[in-house]
Amino acid sequence: MRVFIVGGYGVFGGRLTRLLLRDGAQVCVAGRDLRKAQAFTCRYGGEAFQLDVTGDLAPILRAAPDVVVDAAGPFHAYDADFYRLARFCIANKIHYLDLSDDAAFVAGIATLDAQAKAAECIVLSGVSSVPAISSCAVAHLSKDLTAILLIETTILPDAGSPLGASVTASALAQIGAPLRLWRGGVWRQYTGWTEPKPAILGPACTRATRLVNAPDVLLFPSVYRARSVIFRVGLERWVMNAGLAVFGYLRRKTGLRDLGWLAPLLIAVSKPFSRLSSGTSGMVVEVIGLKDEQPLRRRWQLTATKGQGSFIPALAARAAIRNRGCLAPGARPLLADLTLPQIASAMAELSITDTYAQAPAPTLFQTALGDRWLQLPRSVQRLHSVQDRESFSGRARVTRGRGLLARLAAWCFAFPTAADDVELTLTKTQTPRGEIWERDFAGRRFRSVLTASVRPWHYRERFGALTYEQALPVENATLSFLVERGWFLGVPIPSFLLPRSCAKEFAVNDHFHFDVGLYAPLTGELIVRYQGQVRPDAAAAPGAASRDPSRVRR
Repeated sequence: MRVFIVGGYGVFGGRLTRLLLRDGAQVCVAGRDLRKAQAFTCRYGGEAFQLDVTGDLAPILRAAPDVVVDAAGPFHAYDADFYRLARFCIANKIHYLDLSDDAAFVAGIATLDAQAKAAECIVLSGVSSVPAISSCAVAHLSKDLTAILLIETTILPDAGSPLGASVTASALAQIGAPLRLWRGGVWRQYTGWTEPKPAILGPACTRATRLVNAPDVLLFPSVYRARSVIFRVGLERWVMNAGLAVFGYLRRKTGLRDLGWLAPLLIAVSKPFSRLSSGTSGMVVEVIGLKDEQPLRRRWQLTATKGQGSFIPALAARAAIRNRGCLAPGARPLLADLTLPQIASAMAELSITDTYAQAPAPTLFQTALGDRWLQLPRSVQRLHSVQDRESFSGRARVTRGRGLLARLAAWCFAFPTAADDVELTLTKTQTPRGEIWERDFAGRRFRSVLTASVRPWHYRERFGALTYEQALPVENATLSFLVERGWFLGVPIPSFLLPRSCAKEFAVNDHFHFDVGLYAPLTGELIVRYQGQVRPDAAAAPGAASRDPSRVRR
């Protein structure tokens, strides 16, 4: 087996070269700098070749390989002729793989499918951590689930992982750039390297992660019919995470198109931190789905120690070359064509292990209500089953109190103004501690943070400095909300100073309806009341937005 690796002396290409040499393959190490290729082969083995993918490709024919692997990139920066190398391989009946993690590049390889099949060539893109390995994990985790509510993939490199120029340029291209994500059954607009969230890789190993683009984000919604698909990356050192966040902010403010020119600077700055690396890195794939109508969280984790995390992106290519007889001809992203056992075999001699875990994943209200949950209509359950971020839209009637106290309270909490018929959007976001609710009445917004209570059939809701604990009785398929206790900046509020709530949720013709009234303490005068109905914004079929994504709020 002869394998021609473009970028074979680079960070990930070099790791793949070393793995294939261990397998007994004849490896041609190619790149634009012949001296670097020769230095690499002198140390590890293989044959050195000089090749520029934008120039003469004849050296590939002289090498007479069975497989060409493009590990060079950055794929997002290729010229208009993105698939020049892939087409060359098809024309000469050579199998082709690439390690691209650029979403558009990976998805677009399917345009060559007919030519590849006619030539009986295997042409695969994204043969790397994503989507090759992540899709294997999702296929495994989603077995026997009747619905997939959330797919979340997280990459966690260690500070000692070497940074190649192309990988760094590819990462910088996303910082502060527009990002389109499928969340809650709707395409929503975000910005790359925002929305920080902690991720746990192991004991005493928690890292901050942020949203980035990846092939999973573009491909998984339709392939797995998931309600939400998220991809995150978290660097080991907080100063690097914060620095990239600053770069993203500056990019948004200055209108810079790309930060790729900062790659040499980032590589130089990262070198001192490599000495402080723990040597631990990995990736995590989580799937939340329904089995027997119960939500489950399933987690697959790949953990590398001793600084061997940089081998992970090469595992899928090694597995694909080892198992090429099982791969059908054609051009496509590598999505679950491999299995987790094949990936495990490809890392057998490395300091990389994988683990699997499963646990119930009830939402805040499912936990708080207990058995009462089963008494709720399906449309009410649907609104309280959000596992990531979803929006619900409809119409409402708003009534406001006229007294001074009512006006003051409504102003403090930004409650909506009176209207007989107003557009309403409720956006719910699950957090590690509970949920965030944001109501938007035709542009007038107010939000609250909901968390669990120590008492059963109760929850707590915070509006700024005020927190209220509310009971959740269910009667005649109607869920009510009754304020029982309150705190101001953590100090208990006397019961006679608590507002009185008269709020309920119910179904009419299987559609969700609400009637929320809030009354002032002491006087009992109305502060605000809003009544109406909402429906999920989620599209009927994943991959197709229910409305113009430019109008969908985050």
